[in-house]
Amino acid sequence: MNNALWRGGWSTRLRIVSGLVLFVFAFFHFINIGLGLFHTDYLHGMQDGRKAVTRHIVISVLFYAALFTHAGLALTSIAQRRTLRMPFSTALQVVLGLLIPLQLISHIVQTRVAHEVYDVNDEMGYIIILMWPSIAVWMQSALLLIVWIHGCIGLHMWLRLTRWWPRVVPYLIGVAVFVPFFALAGLLTEGRRIWADFADEFLREQYIEHYNWPSPETFQTLFSVKDYGLLIFWLALGATGLVYIGRKLWRRRHSVRVNYAKGPEVVAEKGMTLLEISQVNGVPHAALCGGKGRCTTCRVIVEDGSDALPPPGDVEARSLAAVGASPQTRLACQIRPTEPTTVFRVFRPDGGRIRGHASQGQERQLAVLFLDMRSFTARTTGQLPYDIVFLLNRFFDAVVPAITKEGGVVDKYMGDGLLAVFEKPNAAASARAGLKAAIDISHALDEFNEQLKAEGSPGIRIGMGLHLGDLVVGEIGAAGHASKTIIGDAVNVASRLESETKALKVELLVSQELLKAAGLVVPQDDIRLFQLRGVSEPIPALPVTRASTLEQNATKQEQEFSA
Repeated sequence: MNNALWRGGWSTRLRIVSGLVLFVFAFFHFINIGLGLFHTDYLHGMQDGRKAVTRHIVISVLFYAALFTHAGLALTSIAQRRTLRMPFSTALQVVLGLLIPLQLISHIVQTRVAHEVYDVNDEMGYIIILMWPSIAVWMQSALLLIVWIHGCIGLHMWLRLTRWWPRVVPYLIGVAVFVPFFALAGLLTEGRRIWADFADEFLREQYIEHYNWPSPETFQTLFSVKDYGLLIFWLALGATGLVYIGRKLWRRRHSVRVNYAKGPEVVAEKGMTLLEISQVNGVPHAALCGGKGRCTTCRVIVEDGSDALPPPGDVEARSLAAVGASPQTRLACQIRPTEPTTVFRVFRPDGGRIRGHASQGQERQLAVLFLDMRSFTARTTGQLPYDIVFLLNRFFDAVVPAITKEGGVVDKYMGDGLLAVFEKPNAAASARAGLKAAIDISHALDEFNEQLKAEGSPGIRIGMGLHLGDLVVGEIGAAGHASKTIIGDAVNVASRLESETKALKVELLVSQELLKAAGLVVPQDDIRLFQLRGVSEPIPALPVTRASTLEQNATKQEQEFSA
């Protein structure tokens, strides 16, 4: 398991583990209900098997511990929030989570409690008769959907940053849609069948005896237990609200005033970073890296209150040193004002240094291809400039379509070479597009060289460097005359890899980082380490004599991805 999946404090890890336990329980429970679509025996057969597992003392303790732990941590996280402003997906998950107990408590009381205390046979038929045909069946159906959507959002939020998750999401969406509708179809099918049986007096008596149907007094007691359970939930929710409000009032008494030069003055809670203060109060503030302390676009000049700020940490100090910042300059994502502070935003989303917003710069992990023609100077010595331009244009006409066909864009032409980037929704798709483009370029070059040979001209050789890394895609240039381009270490790595192909006499050097993202498996012995000029760490890469030879492996990987 990737260590990144488990980053965070113990409460985060506990919430993930407890959520997974509940998600697995819900999944098999819904599949069980769906079997009613086919035959009653299938439904009850799986239920008997599930109960043999879930009603075991160890599994029961695990399930209810996960249930109360997950709910308790959720309420705790709400109480500890500094603001209720949150992304829509997070807000939806919170709301759905708070709706679950309203129906789940009744469900548990009428099944597990009734079974353990009053020896009720809580088979699926008993539950369905209990609900059918009242509004209860629709309330429980809503519970099913709420639980499932809540769980799917949580699973997605946990796994969305892994490399493999984007590849499987399209298939899992189908599963996510299928499961609840399969369960609802089974519920309705079994409900109609068993209610028709229950309408027959003779069969009704058999059902009542088989299920050890509770008496009116027993039902009244169960309803009272349900009401007490709901009361406890409302008290817990009320306590959560009181803690949240109390913490907010306490923080307001311990607030700080921030004055933005050429901007508003706001009062915010102590403990937040300046960037968080800007975001909470709707103050435009650039932060291309999302507040990680890497891009420095959130930097401010502290005009007043700098003495009350602690000195920069390692991350902030390195970033400020990289841009040669003055001593009064700080990163808004790193400082937490505790005294009245006046700051000037160096970059603002409404203009240029003034132009620092996400629409003009976005950090992405993309594939970069650097291509260069070999021995171009020797080949063109003595030729007329027109002939040189004509050859270059013919060459680019031959190879560039292989790039654009895969969604790539030529960022710039550099004499006899080019730099291309593959903007795709995720790193894996970008890596696969870059690899396929390199293979197609090799094929296109073969065809172009055949044409040159027929004309009596020598063939052309090329070198390509292909790498996947972090880039900033944005507009570079004077206001009104800026063009979109890419900046980042990945560009330098791709360029240096291309330079190495000349000495190695290979057509392509592709980094191991890109191969992994593309899902292309190659023998580890074929990977070599390259100490590239201007790159601090050695780069593992695969030398490929002819890029077209990778086609078989790439096609196999693409078929496996599509299967």
